Amino acid sequence: MEMDFERCYRAVDSRDQRFDGWFYTGVTSTGIYCRPSCPATTPKRQNVRFFPSAAAAQGAGLRACRRCRPDAAPGSPQWDVRADVVGRAMRLIADGVVDRDGVPGLASKLGYTERHLHRMLRAEMGAGPLALARAQRAQTARILIETTGLGMAEIAFAAGFGSVRQFNDTVREVYGIAPSELRAARGRHEAPVGAGTITLRLAYRPPLHARALLDFLAVRALPGVEEVRDRTYHRGLRLPHGAGQVALTPADGHVAATLRLADLRDLAPAVARCRRLLDLDADPAAVDATLAADPALAPAVAAEPGIRVPRAVDGFELAVRAIIGQQVSVTSARTTLTRLLSARDRVDGSLEPGQPDDQRGESGAGGLRGFPSAEDVLGMPDAAFGMPVGRRETVRALARAVADGELDLAPGGDREETVRRLLALPGIGPWTAGYLAMRAFGDPDVLLPTDLAVRRGAAALGLPDTPKTLDAYAERWRPWRSYATIRLWRAA
Repeated sequence: MEMDFERCYRAVDSRDQRFDGWFYTGVTSTGIYCRPSCPATTPKRQNVRFFPSAAAAQGAGLRACRRCRPDAAPGSPQWDVRADVVGRAMRLIADGVVDRDGVPGLASKLGYTERHLHRMLRAEMGAGPLALARAQRAQTARILIETTGLGMAEIAFAAGFGSVRQFNDTVREVYGIAPSELRAARGRHEAPVGAGTITLRLAYRPPLHARALLDFLAVRALPGVEEVRDRTYHRGLRLPHGAGQVALTPADGHVAATLRLADLRDLAPAVARCRRLLDLDADPAAVDATLAADPALAPAVAAEPGIRVPRAVDGFELAVRAIIGQQVSVTSARTTLTRLLSARDRVDGSLEPGQPDDQRGESGAGGLRGFPSAEDVLGMPDAAFGMPVGRRETVRALARAVADGELDLAPGGDREETVRRLLALPGIGPWTAGYLAMRAFGDPDVLLPTDLAVRRGAAALGLPDTPKTLDAYAERWRPWRSYATIRLWRAA
């Protein structure tokens, strides 16, 4: 990644928070690195270096600024836009793959040798996969130190460190103080009540149209899995090491998150999935500038800046939702999915025979649990599906492909290859594949021209509303056609 010094320095001098996460400012005279919007006095030019990642700044011997907390900045929006190997690697590292499977596991998922992967990441990010994962572990450790009452040894292993000594050395190197001093510096901040409960702030680049996000999720909320109440989105999570639940409340400049985890090793992947769900790493200024250049969309952009693409915490879950939602209303799809979840809950005892769907027990924090896995769906009887035979078999074919490892619906998967394999499954067409590319895989440039609601929204805005003419017209919205799709849905 090339760093243009003048452009970066101007962003730092103006404290432009839009560039937080895009790059990091190293100050050689103080030995610290900051986010571009740090409120401290602008350093002299001769004392400044710019880095493409926190890991690169740490590798240069700099420690994180305690004032602006650069490790808590939003992630670079590049990883939403880019579908290349580096982009996929960054998403997988954020999801904790290196902590769970090591660099060999990461390289295997990407289909490259460890050496070549290291070379690519060093060239783009200024640091290799281990250093990038280490920077993430340091951030996870800081969160646990400041928001829980756990002992330091427990925090070390929960954050992914191999030893307490490694944990102590890394925290000292990155933050310039010992873990115990970091905890003392939090002042009177009380740790949340309950084992495995963590509270933190998820930063984003403003503006954020929170109501649009919550409205979208509320209409599609599945009983026992998710709900929206009091401007807070609650849902159950299925994570690598166990179950979890999250409550997300949009606020000014951040989203307040309360996580309840069965295993604290799942903190980093839980945070990454919540950020992805709410599209918090997006660059709304860039998106809105492109869409507002179209006179037909300009009034909507001005009235509702910061519209995001609601994404997913679980690619398989969204794929099942998309298949069941083909050619039916959102309400009908929700009803069918609720029956499927009820069947799962009756099988494992979460619901007694005859018990209403909204009276689930405490399987999972607060009664909310993650969506069934591919293996769970394969084990369900025909009666659980409540849909035409062809659609039921499509869901099963999808579940079989995921369970067998033939289909990777994780955010680090190869988008083009995954779409190709999806289209090869019986019953999956371009609409379903495109919907998944937009919401599950994070492709920012997907239009669904055959979607009825998209066409209605286009007509409401005075735009062409036949699939062919709308598809041609939408070329002016590249590379943000996914965001245009959300706006057309809202217009409908």
